[in-house]
Parts: sequence; structure tokens; C-alpha cells
Amino acid sequence: MNNHYSCRDEQIIPARHGKAVFLAAGEALQVINLHGTQVVDCWAYNAADVSEYMCMEATRVWNQRLNPRSGDSFITNMRHPILTLVEDTSPGVHDTFMAACDARRYELLGCTEPHRNCHDNLHEGLAQLDVTLPHGNLASFNIFMNIQVQPDGITLKTLPTVTRPGDYIILRAEMDCYVALSACPQDIVSIQGQGDNTPRDAQLRILTAGFAAAAVKGPWVPEAAS
Repeated sequence: MNNHYSCRDEQIIPARHGKAVFLAAGEALQVINLHGTQVVDCWAYNAADVSEYMCMEATRVWNQRLNPRSGDSFITNMRHPILTLVEDTSPGVHDTFMAACDARRYELLGCTEPHRNCHDNLHEGLAQLDVTLPHGNLASFNIFMNIQVQPDGITLKTLPTVTRPGDYIILRAEMDCYVALSACPQDIVSIQGQGDNTPRDAQLRILTAGFAAAAVKGPWVPEAAS
């Protein structure tokens, strides 16, 4: 891992649990896959008005991609950039399709006892910052999650992560925002890497300098008809 970043805070995201942090505009969040096996769900909210949130549907429209590449921004439900992916040392396999797991998801998977889940981790993490959301949000950005569109262009296939220990992404804040992360507790559906499907710790670092610069690109618009 590069050590040239200026870092004001770093924390472990314990396996099966979540963390939330405040980012000032221009700061960045580094999300590190310590073991190379862990999916990390991510949400972002405008710190001035948490009814404005990072929206996967609007992001796909803005970038015209199913999944982001370095230089792409994440867009809110109000059509404003909130985070920009400025660095990615992983193979670039992430997901914007799959809903975050919640208590009901685990009931449907056959769990008869309470199971930790990403949606509860979202609320727990923000509660530690005294932030209460007006509603839930199942549409997370699933960092390192490996969901493949099949050759028919319709079917999705769920596969384990393909990252390596120490792989990371860096997300720059385009506005003051809260970002919540969950070290996904999923241990039934095989999404965690290396075949054992065991949730593991991840790490976050808040960076103030040293990361790549990337201009925010405008929204996609169709070419004018000739």
C-alpha cells in the first residue's frame, strides 16, 4: 500500500459490523480489503440534508456504466455528485445492482435467529455520529462484490470477490457528507472470497492529501442528431 497519503483518521471495520464517518468536501475515504476476501457495502449522505443520498440508479444514468471506473462520480437522488472514485488498485470488480442484506433477507434465506446485516449496520454506524435517517436504503454501492452480467444480457450471476489482500479504492467527497460502510455479514450466499465465505475485517482511512486528482465529469447526454 502506498504511504504517501496524508491521513487524519483510520479505523478497522470489524467483520459483520459497520462504521460511519464525516468527510469534508475535498477529503477522501480509502477502503482497504485487508484480506482480499471481503465485500464492503457503502452509502453516502449530504451532511447538510440527509434526505439527499448517493443513488445507484442516478449514478448509472450519469456514467452510462453498470459499475464505476476510476474517474467516475457517484450521484445523489438530487442529481449532484457526492463521491468520485479517484483510485482503485483492485481488479475493478464492484457492484451497483444488488440490494444490501437486511433482516428480512436472512429470514428468506432460512435464518430463524437474528442475523447481523448491512442495513442495520448502516443505521448503527450513523447513530454513532448522532445521525438519524428519514428512511432506509437498500441500494448500496457494493465495493469488491462480484456480480456478473451473463451473455444473455439479462441474467446476473453472484460470485466470490476477486480482490487481493491490501487492494483498496479511494472515494473523494464532492460535498460535506456522511459515508457509512459495512463489512458485509453475508455467510450463506457465497460472495466472500477464497471459498470459505467467512466475513472478515476491512479498514477505512480518511485522507486529506496525496490521492489522485480527477475532474468531475458532467452527466452523459446523447449526441446531437446530425
